[in-house]
Amino acid sequence: MIRKFLKWTGIVILSLVLIIIIVIASRQNLKFEAPYPNIKASTDSAVIAHGKEIAYGPAHCADCHFPGNADSVFKLGQEPALKGGHIFETPVGNFYVRNITSDSTTGIGRYTDGEIARILRHGVRPDGTAVIDFMPFHNMSDEDLTAVISFLRSTKPEKNAVPEHTVTMMGRVVKAFLLKPVGPSETVPKSIPRDSTAIYGKYLANSVANCVGCHTNRDMMTGAFIGEPFAGGMKFEEPGIPTLVSPNINLNTPGRIFGWSQNDFINRFRMGKLIPYSHMPWNSFKRMSDNDLKAIYNYLKTLPSTTAKADMKK
Repeated sequence: MIRKFLKWTGIVILSLVLIIIIVIASRQNLKFEAPYPNIKASTDSAVIAHGKEIAYGPAHCADCHFPGNADSVFKLGQEPALKGGHIFETPVGNFYVRNITSDSTTGIGRYTDGEIARILRHGVRPDGTAVIDFMPFHNMSDEDLTAVISFLRSTKPEKNAVPEHTVTMMGRVVKAFLLKPVGPSETVPKSIPRDSTAIYGKYLANSVANCVGCHTNRDMMTGAFIGEPFAGGMKFEEPGIPTLVSPNINLNTPGRIFGWSQNDFINRFRMGKLIPYSHMPWNSFKRMSDNDLKAIYNYLKTLPSTTAKADMKK
């Protein structure tokens, strides 16, 4: 009787495992619907220049879309080619950053303006699958999104076939049940005045420079925020170097930059990278204008105080 019970228990468990495996496998390439933003690339030199300013400045595209160390290229006074290949190694898999030069076979030259805009704003590829939410540009204004795409269209084509992502079993589970497109969280502005107000600073810190993305604690398995915005606490762990924890940048809470003046804030960015293994894209951010940095500072001054504590090193 016991043997028979154990036999059938084993069969049931094995059947359930097989069903789960089949379900996970069947959900690896789910298709999603999303609108195509009415964005058209421009050939106007001023628009392209503005897009370049965003891409190599606050949006820090080069820090991910260059296959090597973008800092070494910036230090030579050059701009890294956005040809992709950089690897993000995470608990759920290895993710290879795409080639976003104008190349027609391995870059964005194979996509329409609307397809590129849909990827950036709604997180949906041309084939309908969802992208990993590494690029938080969902609320970027139409004007800025047009400028960025216009600039990318103008880049020198770099032929670089980037490998496909590889995911672990846990990654397959996340992809099957948790991965969904992330779209705008609010009405996307047509344009936004580029002044030094806290309103523009909020836009830059959340929708372009993504300060909130690293200076807020996250669940590294799902990518979901689990801490107070801008209160720090996100860990950066790599073999062979000290673990870094993003600091609290809320200017109304005692922390690493508490008490800084606006000039202190701007001067720190102008210094660039001081900690060699820092993940902060300093060489991109130091290219931001004083106006942009003033706006971000003014926004951080409006944040409500918190009780969160985070240090740079552990």
